[in-house]
Amino acid sequence: MHCFFPLGIHCPLCCMLSKQSAPSKSTHLVPNGDTDSTPRLSRGVLSALDRVGGLHGRPVMSQTMRHRWLLLGACGWVLLILMFASKFISFRTTDDYGEKSIAQSGTLPVPVLGNKVVVATPLPGPEVPAVSVTTNLPSPLPSATDWLDVSEKRLELLSAVCKNASGKTRDPVNKFVMDRIFVCDKHKILFCQTPKVGNTQWKKVLIVLNGDYPTVDEVPEDIVHRHDKNHLRRLSSFTPSEISERLRLYFKFLIVRDPFERLISAFKDKFVENPRFEPWYKTEIAPAIIRRYRRDRRVAAGATAPAAGLRFREFVRYLGDTDGRRRHLDYEFGEAVIHWATYSELCAPCQIGYSAVGHHETLERDVPHILRGAGVEALVEYPAIPPGITRYNRTKVEQYFAGVSGAEVRKLYARYQGDFLLFGYPPPNFLWS
Repeated sequence: MHCFFPLGIHCPLCCMLSKQSAPSKSTHLVPNGDTDSTPRLSRGVLSALDRVGGLHGRPVMSQTMRHRWLLLGACGWVLLILMFASKFISFRTTDDYGEKSIAQSGTLPVPVLGNKVVVATPLPGPEVPAVSVTTNLPSPLPSATDWLDVSEKRLELLSAVCKNASGKTRDPVNKFVMDRIFVCDKHKILFCQTPKVGNTQWKKVLIVLNGDYPTVDEVPEDIVHRHDKNHLRRLSSFTPSEISERLRLYFKFLIVRDPFERLISAFKDKFVENPRFEPWYKTEIAPAIIRRYRRDRRVAAGATAPAAGLRFREFVRYLGDTDGRRRHLDYEFGEAVIHWATYSELCAPCQIGYSAVGHHETLERDVPHILRGAGVEALVEYPAIPPGITRYNRTKVEQYFAGVSGAEVRKLYARYQGDFLLFGYPPPNFLWS
């Protein structure tokens, strides 16, 4: 007997049972009272078999054979347990630094941006899927050389995808984008905010750099998002010539994360938890989406504020709508749409030549080098990042999208496809299922 499954997986239980099932040289009782050298059967089994005629000259199943059947059954149970457990293990390819923590597995159709096929340049690191292990130990910071290589690869990918997007690089930067860009004239920094990607902490960094508070820990939470109190100027507040000068000379950066996980974060923050007490998301925006996108018309017609209960699937229908209804709602919602607008709509990455792009999934390692690139690493410290909080959570994403149809997922991806391609995020495995 063997102690391994067919795929070479060691099974201690199989080894133990295999040893117990080894044949011994005890005698075997036969009907006429003679003995032989086959393994002994218990008297209870012999008696039972005798009552049904099992000993009248017919072969009897030995104890060895019985143990082998038990072994086979035990191995089967172990295999089922391993198969069940594997569904909760996250497999992704390497991240930008070559560590095995983020990306999807599987072969997918080549995506299209606009009317052109886009082949994204692979990020560095071996294409080997591995188990993502969460640890409380901090990740080792990459060297300056590693960071420069990562940053160069990200910017090269961004440039390549932008060139494949028809005419996008020639569009002027509009006011909606300039309203998203915060300016630190004192240190010549431009930061484009991308909601649900840790922007609160970066605003604290800029507030400290402006000299309003000595450390990020002393910045009051209630002023960070109050633009009448935080003294953070937006790029749109300058004259056209001043805007051009800053876009040309300042250090410019933005932070991105997996597009679908960002949408889940926006949904939870605005329509489920709402920790900053912004009641209009539940009292105005949720009912408006329900009335247009809930399939049960009787419930949708009577949808009113707190009892509206916006479902994630309805949120996805709204975001993926292409027949014009979404645009009408977006206009009605105003500034609220920034929490689910695309990166292209928020920051115009094909029109603005960003100096650096940080990834939420590798934020611990990106932050020191972004601060160094801006020349302020000795002047401010980024707030402490809880271990594991920035890592991609595949299980959570799959759970949220489990109730969304394949057609609805593909419509949603069509809208956010540019975000996936521009920043090297692979499409989720369930996209084509």
